Amino acid sequence: MLLRMSSLFLRTLRDDPADAEVPSHKLLVRAGYVRRVAPGIYSWLPLGKMVLENVTKIVREEMNRMGGQEVLFPALLPREYYEATGRWTEYGDTLFRLQDRKGADYLLGPTHEELFTEMVKSEYSSYKDYPVTLYQIQTKYRDEARPRAGILRGREFLMKDSYSFDLDDDGLKRSYEQHRETYIRTFDRLGITYKIVFATSGAMGGSASEEFLAPTPTGEDTFVACHSCGYAANAEAVVTPAPAARSYDDLPALQVLDTPDTPTIDTLVSYVNEHHGLSITAADTLKNVVVKVSTPGSDKVETLVIGVPGDREVDFKRLEASLAPGEPAIFEAADFAKHPGLVRGYIGPQVLRELGIRYLVDPRVVTGTSWVTGANEPGKHAANVVAGRDFTPDGTIEAAEVRAGDPCPRCGAELSIDRGIEIGHIFQLGRKYADAAGLDALGPDGKPIRVTMGSYGIGVSRAVAVIAEQAHDALGLVWPREVAPADVHIVGTGKENQIEAALELGAELESRGLRVLVDDRPQVSPGVKFKDAELLGLPTIVVVGRGLSQGVVELRDRVTGEKQEIPLAEAADRVLAAVNA
Repeated sequence: MLLRMSSLFLRTLRDDPADAEVPSHKLLVRAGYVRRVAPGIYSWLPLGKMVLENVTKIVREEMNRMGGQEVLFPALLPREYYEATGRWTEYGDTLFRLQDRKGADYLLGPTHEELFTEMVKSEYSSYKDYPVTLYQIQTKYRDEARPRAGILRGREFLMKDSYSFDLDDDGLKRSYEQHRETYIRTFDRLGITYKIVFATSGAMGGSASEEFLAPTPTGEDTFVACHSCGYAANAEAVVTPAPAARSYDDLPALQVLDTPDTPTIDTLVSYVNEHHGLSITAADTLKNVVVKVSTPGSDKVETLVIGVPGDREVDFKRLEASLAPGEPAIFEAADFAKHPGLVRGYIGPQVLRELGIRYLVDPRVVTGTSWVTGANEPGKHAANVVAGRDFTPDGTIEAAEVRAGDPCPRCGAELSIDRGIEIGHIFQLGRKYADAAGLDALGPDGKPIRVTMGSYGIGVSRAVAVIAEQAHDALGLVWPREVAPADVHIVGTGKENQIEAALELGAELESRGLRVLVDDRPQVSPGVKFKDAELLGLPTIVVVGRGLSQGVVELRDRVTGEKQEIPLAEAADRVLAAVNA
């Protein structure tokens, strides 16, 4: 492949796009790889399409190496498949819904578990047909409420989704591990730095679940890691170690305190320490947050109170993960007006049971722990409110924020906390979708065996942005060689003989199997060409400039910044060696 910039459909930009917040968004637009069409919707220009195809090629090669078989489903799907599994309603506003001219309901597919399951059901019937793994690489559609960061979080994106079908749980575990190993090889080839973390399954359902996260300060996902035992988890999946229950026989009785003008935990702590002789911190208070939880596909809305230590906020993403598929929303003034038993700002757990309101607490709230919390009267709090004596929770919930320094649930050492971007997710789905579809295999004894499934996704277009997020410097992009749109960027600096020599070198390198981009633009200054070469980010740059008169050209390594003059007569060999190093 030989590309000439004089005819390449490419326009680089000197300024960052106004709506760009993260490096990948800025650089992919400035370098002419993508262009915005609408919020969360992007076109791929020629160089960008090449990078996307290179990423796709690596994903496909590794899936085929594993034994996966590629299929392709439509993106336009009838409602009934998703109705059968409940996800027509569970997905809520995330689905793009539409009707055909006859009024039949359709959606643009956000994921395809239902279709894969139905296809296997229609084609396979015997236990001899299993196991099997099918995959596709296809455009998905999700109506993101807040599309952001260019192609990192879009409403239209390219994804690899694969599904394993096994006859028993041991087979599912083997398929899961095969995918895990395949993902490791894939992301290693893509040059992405990643962390494998425990995760929640959310609306997907299932049991075991892990995410592949690319650490970056701009990531939307928070994850923790233990440098002592290697434990790592998405913040939504972190398990809080619960302390041992305690005896409360010798604890003082509950005491109601006057606490006027204490709308926050900080004002409460200051007031009771100063006016009531206590010596507490925010961690000794019990904060009670009221939410309303709706159930997709139902008119039912539950009022729920969440209790967490007062020094921590409720992490709404953790709360949503814990309550999925239920959808929590914050209680508002109108909601409190309908529940006069809930005194806003002074809610305590003591009355929740008689009010018929479910109460879920942080795992740190165990029997025998004593708290300062609301007294369910305006301007009053209660001290010595003891779990197991003065109130009994209905259960525990992982909803409190996770902090650096929290104990590791596996070994007790301190956790560190970081941010990352999800690039892959693997699930042991189990039989949720097989049950919905009635997917059985006829066993050797003639009895049906309910098939068990795994689901495995890679964000292919997102991976392009993640690579750009991790592989750039102050000058522009720095693509890993396997995903770069070309191996070599040859810059003919301006004079006619320099451009001719650049094109000749480019043709020779192409004949020797390299992908080559030549800047042969005749009326563009050397300074602009150098800036474009740095911005575009190809791993090897050759400058054919003033040294040509002495028979030398400059070889640059875009990754290390190293520069060296090499004889023009040896240039093809030297470039080929650099590319294959």
